[in-house]
Amino acid sequence: MRVPYRLLCCLAVPCLVALGTFGMSLAAPAERPNVLVILVDDLGFGDLSSSGAPDLKTPNIDALVASGLRFENAYANCPVCSPTRAALLSGRYPDVVGVPGVIRTHPEQNFGYLDPGAPLLPDRLKAAGYHSAIVGKWHLGLESPNTPTERGFDEFKGFLGDMMDDYFTHRRHGINYMRLGDEEIDPEGHATDLFSEWAIDYLDSRKGDDRPFFLYLAYNAPHTPIQPPEAWLDRVRRREPGIDEARAKLVALIEHLDDGIGRVLQALEANGQRENTLVIFASDNGGQLSVGARVGPYRGGKGDLYEGGIRVPMAASWPGRIAPGSSSDRVVLSMDLVPTICELAGVPIPDPIDGGSLVPTLLGRDGGGGGDDRLLFWVRREGGPRYLGQESYAARRGPWKLVQNEPFEPFQLYNLDEDPRERHDLAAERREMASELARAIMRHAQQAGRVPWQPPGEGKPGE
Repeated sequence: MRVPYRLLCCLAVPCLVALGTFGMSLAAPAERPNVLVILVDDLGFGDLSSSGAPDLKTPNIDALVASGLRFENAYANCPVCSPTRAALLSGRYPDVVGVPGVIRTHPEQNFGYLDPGAPLLPDRLKAAGYHSAIVGKWHLGLESPNTPTERGFDEFKGFLGDMMDDYFTHRRHGINYMRLGDEEIDPEGHATDLFSEWAIDYLDSRKGDDRPFFLYLAYNAPHTPIQPPEAWLDRVRRREPGIDEARAKLVALIEHLDDGIGRVLQALEANGQRENTLVIFASDNGGQLSVGARVGPYRGGKGDLYEGGIRVPMAASWPGRIAPGSSSDRVVLSMDLVPTICELAGVPIPDPIDGGSLVPTLLGRDGGGGGDDRLLFWVRREGGPRYLGQESYAARRGPWKLVQNEPFEPFQLYNLDEDPRERHDLAAERREMASELARAIMRHAQQAGRVPWQPPGEGKPGE
């Protein structure tokens, strides 16, 4: 019988503290950590019980957060899916690798093309002997040369596309994007359950293998459609009388997701892999407000460059290396994971790189702060009548954030230390600061403009 993951965490933490194992030096090359990155889809900053959600119970994610370090100022690289995933795997700003917007099935709605020449994390880890796999949502290309096994992963079992129109039939626009490697498959079951089971299968397959592994577990949940299994929805309705039906469905979908993550972490423990595995948990962007998501105290939600669209829950856990119950105020982005994992794996940090290594923060060497003075950028390119294929931008340095939430509106300037809810536009009062950040955005746009963001030879002008 497997012990619940959250109970294992509660038992392990006092033992580790008593041993005084935290703050140890990096592992020797033979002890390079396994890495499990769990990326969830559209989870709002305020939609964990450990983040204060009063109507939601996420004991397994909460236990994972408690067992390690919580990032209080974590950001996705974009308020929508594909760009964040490109940044997470490349360590670069997404528009610099050709993904300023969402990669979609139909060319007229497509706003990204992952640069085939941009090295991704699984390719870099091969040099250190890692075996790598992706389970779940890819969303960085629907065909060659941008499929997972062509971009460095040894194994792929999951979904190529952007979203599922149904969690049980797994189709998008009537197309089956479920794959095992490059082979089309048609499994039965809720996508969250399938991805959890496939991740467990992968962990079981690595048991007893001396090679370290990198598993990128990317769930579709809690992205729309908000379609939890009926038993999970009934449970929420009984527990939360009077809850709004839309909110009940989202809560149930998140709680079902939490259960799957708990089963994956339990398998990691049962296989004896947990001790030398760095687990990182994050969301790809903020929650979708129209379906009842909560983003804490922040303005905006998914799709917005305001804080609610890009601030995300993020935590890292590594027994004996990362102090349980710790937190950091350091400003971190999805792209920081590549240099972090490379450093821990003994792989040279890529050059060029836009992300910064979080190793000092993970191992408690920077006091939980630092890194706040970087000049940081966010970009989103989108179609439709609101965007017309144009880009929107945000830039941040220290507490100052310049944001243009839609491409045809003026830039706004906020001091996030004094105004984290972005209520008081200071662009007119602090013109020099606004101009400095605007010029930086222009230079960034010039750099990113060198990289095509459409597939070569696709379409003609005016089509």
